[in-house]
Amino acid sequence: MELPEEILAYIFSFLPLHDKCSAFSVCKAWSNTMTHPSSWKHTEVRCESGTSLPERFSDLLPLVRNLKLSMSLTDPDKRKTGLWVLRQAVAMGDGQLESLSICCVGSPPLFYAGQDLQQGIVDILTNGSSLTVLDLRGLPFTLNDSFVRSVSVLCPALRNLYINNHSLVCGVVAETLRQALKSCPSLNVLGVFQASLSQDVLKDLMLPERPALKKLELRCERSLKYTTPLSDQIWLELKRRHPHLWVELELDHTLPELHVPAVLQPSIPVRCLRLLTWTLLLEEIRLVEKSYANTLEILELQTPPSPQLNAALISLAHQCVRLREVHCFCLVSQEVITAFITHCPNLSKYTLKIYKEPHPWTYTKLK
Repeated sequence: MELPEEILAYIFSFLPLHDKCSAFSVCKAWSNTMTHPSSWKHTEVRCESGTSLPERFSDLLPLVRNLKLSMSLTDPDKRKTGLWVLRQAVAMGDGQLESLSICCVGSPPLFYAGQDLQQGIVDILTNGSSLTVLDLRGLPFTLNDSFVRSVSVLCPALRNLYINNHSLVCGVVAETLRQALKSCPSLNVLGVFQASLSQDVLKDLMLPERPALKKLELRCERSLKYTTPLSDQIWLELKRRHPHLWVELELDHTLPELHVPAVLQPSIPVRCLRLLTWTLLLEEIRLVEKSYANTLEILELQTPPSPQLNAALISLAHQCVRLREVHCFCLVSQEVITAFITHCPNLSKYTLKIYKEPHPWTYTKLK
């Protein structure tokens, strides 16, 4: 029995790039199916050491609608190849590329600031007005104001923009973020450094003409010590304007401990919280239990183990009953595990260890 083309195209969409290109040459029916947009709905291209692109791939790039581009930083030729792939997907696809995620692998060369990649992306996206999703979380260097302003102007249809990458510092000021919001009126999912936020940015997000804000991912690191803390009142107003908002907070180990309470304002609708500070988090856990019991669904901790931590986690499990995931990267007691399983009916996975294991630790899946 022959499968309908739509179903076969859906199956092909899960194939790695080289297998997709091979399937193109198997038979006429498969060749026709490979021209179906669903076959290329999600395509990952890896420009890394030891990899090569299929010879006929350039002919197929116009079919790509959602592209994940992974490239090596250590090899300049691979960076050039990655930009060539992006240029072909944007230009040959007549501006029909909808989603773009760029990720870099390997250690950046010494003193490498990524200027060639940032300028290359800007040059290519001149014809990228169809992009609705741009994910730059995989870029390891600082994204500057000029780059973010240019991207937002070139891609006014953006609905999802992620610039909360793992650079050591925030390179985007609040005024740049305000300009990006003006340039992209449909933006409703935003990933940024919290140091880029200001009261004016949050007020812009509350304007009546803006769409409902769905998600806000915030990375909190050392740059916050140079900014004015956001008040709980402005968060309360934002939550009222966008009652279904999902906020994800990631506190980096570079964030000074004394700035943590100012970040964890009680009115933030935190659904996902990652406390990756490696400091004692007893007071922070008590704050979380008190402020986010009705919203928190995902919790990740990196902190030293202690009996006091066990007691704090057991208390938190009693209050934060909406939790779906808990990941604690230090040893805990069996009582902690029992507390989360008993009191969190939606819990689907957890990383809670009572004995040391080789890293990376694996999670336990319940559902």
